[in-house]
Amino acid sequence: MRTVDLIHRKRDGEELSAEEITFLVEGYTRSEIPDYQMSAFLMATFFAGMSDHEVDTMTHVMVRSGEVVDLSAVPGLKVDKHSTGGVGDKTSLIAAPIAAAAGVVVPMISGRALGHTGGTLDKLEAIPGFRTNLTIDEFRSQLAEHKLALIGQTPQIAPADGKLYALRDVTATVESIPLIASSIMSKKLSVGIDALVLDVKVGSGAFMKRQVDARRLAQMMVGIGRRADKRVQALITDMDQPLGFAIGNALEIMEVSQTLQNIGPVDLTTLSLELAARMIHLGKAAPSIDEAREIAQQKLLNGDGYRKFKDVIQAQGGNPQVLDRFELLPNASGAREILSPRGGYITAINAQDIGLASAIIGAGRDTKEDTIDPAVGVILEAKVGQKIEAGGVLCRLYYTTEDRLEDAAQMIEDAFRISGQAPEERNLILEVVG
Repeated sequence: MRTVDLIHRKRDGEELSAEEITFLVEGYTRSEIPDYQMSAFLMATFFAGMSDHEVDTMTHVMVRSGEVVDLSAVPGLKVDKHSTGGVGDKTSLIAAPIAAAAGVVVPMISGRALGHTGGTLDKLEAIPGFRTNLTIDEFRSQLAEHKLALIGQTPQIAPADGKLYALRDVTATVESIPLIASSIMSKKLSVGIDALVLDVKVGSGAFMKRQVDARRLAQMMVGIGRRADKRVQALITDMDQPLGFAIGNALEIMEVSQTLQNIGPVDLTTLSLELAARMIHLGKAAPSIDEAREIAQQKLLNGDGYRKFKDVIQAQGGNPQVLDRFELLPNASGAREILSPRGGYITAINAQDIGLASAIIGAGRDTKEDTIDPAVGVILEAKVGQKIEAGGVLCRLYYTTEDRLEDAAQMIEDAFRISGQAPEERNLILEVVG
């Protein structure tokens, strides 16, 4: 078969066979199909979409391109959690320890920041000494001992996805729902999981701006998982404003510590507990979702989740004292208050602009090669629905260099919308799929 014929057929909206999808993915992974032809195929897919059969095939071909991690020697059901990316989203570092403390085995493979969204690996690496590059044997061993391990994608896991994602990133095809779904699920199915909880973000700070698109993505990923005999549920959650108050890597570790000690923000605590409960239920550590919620709440209140996170930090080479002594984390050298230009109610906070402002002072990266400054970021002092006086503090910007500081400060001020009338309350969890 010829690559150009397959591009032509996909461009015209035809369904490709399993053999044809396999030919394309394996050929590109082996560098037998050039970038320009695979770019054309990705763009054709962006516009024409994919059937369930095509998405399933693409997912499993990417899984087979590398090693499938065998966790059968680790007792218990394995449950992972994945977020599609947001601003201030540190729920993985709260939900995972709570679920593990409840007896669920959590093999978590996480990603890095790109653009305005934060990455779990970057947050963890703000902890001095913390290793995210465990070997597969170390990964298995830690899961057996602690029920939780937090690592990055290794070159052995779904290498075809890594190569395709890099191409999608430079060909404006990242937002394709079938390509997102197959990319996420190929990594998850490569790690020997039994179940998966998905947090699909929607709103100004998410890749999905419309709820209908978030629903399509959630349904597609749940379908891929179920057809692979995995238990999968997805929550569609609001990302129209940042989650919690902290945006930035070390700042978010501080907020994780506070939340695991039950003194964190209400929105972050609520969502983290619900995600943990779904993990506990899918991991069969509770017979019903209501009982799973009670267990999650108990593990938060009695400090078991907090102690579990400390144990994992120590096991992966970090200093667990950072959760008690924040001065041991990277700290910014400068701070600037962003003041409200007028009084009224905060009716909106553009999460994407807050994320971008944090990124340009060093909290994120524009390319995968950029270096992150773990100390910098933003602490919100007010959220949507709160009343503020003229001159009141909207947030504080923490920095270590004044490069682009003025740009970031202006972007953050412009991200806040203030009105004389209080906004309607918006639900944090919008839908459950699966």
